[in-house]
Amino acid sequence: MKTLKAGFILVVFALITAFGLKSTSEGYKIGDKATDFKLKNVDEKIVSLVNYKSAKGFIVIFTCNHCPYSIAYEDRIIALDKKYKTKGYPVIAINPNNPAVSKGDDFVSMQQRAKNKGFTFPYLFDEGQKIYPQYGATRTPHVFILNKKNGALMVEYIGAIDNNSQDATAVTEKYVEKAVDALLSGKKPALTTTKAIGCTIKN
Repeated sequence: MKTLKAGFILVVFALITAFGLKSTSEGYKIGDKATDFKLKNVDEKIVSLVNYKSAKGFIVIFTCNHCPYSIAYEDRIIALDKKYKTKGYPVIAINPNNPAVSKGDDFVSMQQRAKNKGFTFPYLFDEGQKIYPQYGATRTPHVFILNKKNGALMVEYIGAIDNNSQDATAVTEKYVEKAVDALLSGKKPALTTTKAIGCTIKN
C-alpha cells in the first residue's frame, strides 16, 4: 500500500511539473521584459544591448545562413537596419542553430555570409543555444521588437517581417515597419503578433 501511495504521489508531482508550471521555453509574450545578452559577433567582438546607449529599442531577428526563408529576407533585413538604426531601432541578427546539426551554420560560415552580403548589422552566434529559448523563437527568421521603457526592454511585437516570404515585390503588409513606426510615434503597434514563417530552429 505504501508503495502504491508513493507511486501515486510521484505521478501527481510529475504531472504538476509537466503541466502546472510555466516553462521558460515558452518564451516572451507581448509586454514582457526581455533580458540582455552577450553574444559573439562575426567580427569576433562581444555584443550586448546595453552597449547601445542611444538606441530607443531593437529589431531582434533570429535568422541563419542556410534556410531559404532567411536567404529570401536578407535584403529586406538589411533595408530595415538602414532605415531604422538611425532612428534608434537597429537590427540585431542572431543565428540560433546548432552547427553540429545544421550544416553551414557554423561561425566561419556566418562570417563569410555576412561579408558576401554586406550585412550592416551585428550577426551574432547563439553559442550553446541559450538565448533563442528565452525569447521563444521557433523559426528563422523570427522577429522580436524591443522598446526601451524606464530602463527596461519591453517586447512590443513578435512574428514575421511582412506578409510575403517568397516575393518582396508582392508584400502588402509590412508588419515590422508598421510596428516600429508606431513606436516612433509614441504609440503601441496596432498588430503585435503574427505567425513567423520559416525553417524550424535546428537544435
